[in-house]
Amino acid sequence: MPQSESMGYNVSSNLFGGDTMLIDQISVFLENKQGRLAEVTRVLGENNIDISALSIADTTDFGVLRLIVNYPDKAIEILQQHGFAASKNSVIAIEVEDKPGGLAKALSVLDKKGISIEYMYAFVGTCRNENAMVIIRVENPENALEILKNEEFVIKSPADVYRNS
Repeated sequence: MPQSESMGYNVSSNLFGGDTMLIDQISVFLENKQGRLAEVTRVLGENNIDISALSIADTTDFGVLRLIVNYPDKAIEILQQHGFAASKNSVIAIEVEDKPGGLAKALSVLDKKGISIEYMYAFVGTCRNENAMVIIRVENPENALEILKNEEFVIKSPADVYRNS
């Protein structure tokens, strides 16, 4: 799959009847000690990296910070230069109705096709039409994209997700 070096996102051109795109998510492994999260956000901010969505999961000893940012490749490079263990993987951003059962509809479609959700989190803000946007991680994102598109879900592109000013 071709990858744009300048923007840091995966593009699946015409694979599903159009330009359907996977979103690059950054995972940062943090020691569970005071100031580490503040340091990550400070370093990114100082380098004009805008955080659009985030999730953090923790254990007693460490945490995993998951981020959607405007320049994923630049963010990985900067974080690694500052001694953080950071990696990148593909997630899907979809639009769901912002009403009771809206999210259940999307998750049910994937469940019926045998696709498990590894994790998910909400995106800051809403879509133009007041629907909600969620980020989902699945084992096979290309297959999940095809299923969701066939069921007429709105798949968000990197241009919709990354806030590049």
